[in-house]
Amino acid sequence: MSVAEQARKLTEAEYLAVERAAEFKSEFFDGEMFAMAGGTRRHSLIGGNLVREFGSKLRGRPCVAYNGDLRVKIEATGLLTYPDLSVACGDERFLDSEEDTLLSPILIAEVLSESTEAYDRGRKFEHYQQIPSLREYLLISQTAPRLEQFIRQPGGDWLLRQAVGLEATLVIPSLETTIALSEIYANVKFVPVPIRPPTPPRA
Repeated sequence: MSVAEQARKLTEAEYLAVERAAEFKSEFFDGEMFAMAGGTRRHSLIGGNLVREFGSKLRGRPCVAYNGDLRVKIEATGLLTYPDLSVACGDERFLDSEEDTLLSPILIAEVLSESTEAYDRGRKFEHYQQIPSLREYLLISQTAPRLEQFIRQPGGDWLLRQAVGLEATLVIPSLETTIALSEIYANVKFVPVPIRPPTPPRA
């Protein structure tokens, strides 16, 4: 019997017991926990700006903007993860009375990083698409003022829109509001990224 076969997978209840007592965050999928890396200064700034901007826009309305400390569960696939921003409206649904695992986000946003971008664009987005309540998914660049917005269409397809530049704004249909990229990227300093890697010197 292989080592993999010998390793017993965790139940969701076991994961939650460990996670609620842990000092760092881990995703959970298919019986395994995956530790999440800490963020950079820019990642932290952008994430904080996101929550502040959406929180300000939603003040006085029956919607709440949550930061990356709130866990989200995709019931159809079993993934438990921590989006950088999740927004819920109306009668929010949680996994249990702890109210630390949201089931009904209407909008999710992820701040892209070099180590997670492929996952956020690919497999993770596939999981998020299985959330019935989800209407919009935002991907926020760390390297330039650029937001990509995926909007669920009536037939189930996702429409892509983009907003580029600090002067740009982005309409959020699911929340009937508009956000400014200048607010999302407040105090963020960008480092120019070369179009292609430098050519190594010849021997």
